[in-house]
Amino acid sequence: MTSIATTQSDSLLLVEAKDGVATLTLNRPGQFNALSSALIDELQSGFDRLAADATVSVVVLAANGRGFCAGHDLKEIRAKATATEVESLFARCSRMMMTIATLPQPVIARVHGIATAAGCQLVAACDLAVASTAATFATPGVSIGAFCSTPGVALGRAIGRKHAMEMLLTGEAVGATRAQEIGLVNRVVSPDELDAEVERLAKCIASKSPAAIASGKQLFYRQLELSLGDAYRLAGHAIAGDFFTQDGREGVDAFLGRRAPQWKGRA
Repeated sequence: MTSIATTQSDSLLLVEAKDGVATLTLNRPGQFNALSSALIDELQSGFDRLAADATVSVVVLAANGRGFCAGHDLKEIRAKATATEVESLFARCSRMMMTIATLPQPVIARVHGIATAAGCQLVAACDLAVASTAATFATPGVSIGAFCSTPGVALGRAIGRKHAMEMLLTGEAVGATRAQEIGLVNRVVSPDELDAEVERLAKCIASKSPAAIASGKQLFYRQLELSLGDAYRLAGHAIAGDFFTQDGREGVDAFLGRRAPQWKGRA
């Protein structure tokens, strides 16, 4: 697939697709990419479009400016008149976060600076994350009297409970190395290696069967909510079916024939 830029540089969200990898770039650098209502809507629309795009195998979530994402736009929240209005905003943001898990494509967070509150939530919600050594992560709501409850949903599912609670209760920031130790990010590299490392990971995933990736991602998140027995039954049904898809047959034939597989694409 050739390189396609689908948004302008003054947009809140920039979208570019190249060789099966789509990059969504948060573009509110002056506000550390705080999640305004408009940016949440842009992200939701972007994810919805990508879900239907069979030419895209991997999604990278990146950001412009000094930080990855500073969380919700507190000025916008403070201007709202009622808790009901704020709850509606958070419901739309939660829907956007949940869309990441339901996308057929894996989503990789590219984190180069601060990722705080809902920004940390974004990282936790992504399937994978690669961070620069300059990145920091925090859920500091407790320090301003508003516990990071919604970020805690994603954080508590991405890392161990005690690690999540420490971040939520103290509001203290953790560096990239510590974030990797507790499972919030997959890889940590120097700032000048960040783009290359994200590209390597994205290309590796993009070289696999899109159909297997899509079904496998869906199965992974579904089985996490089940009992052990039900999880194995669901997984057994899924993997048995994979062997009888076009890509499953092609993959086995290619392996036995010692040749590179020719994937048919996402169903």
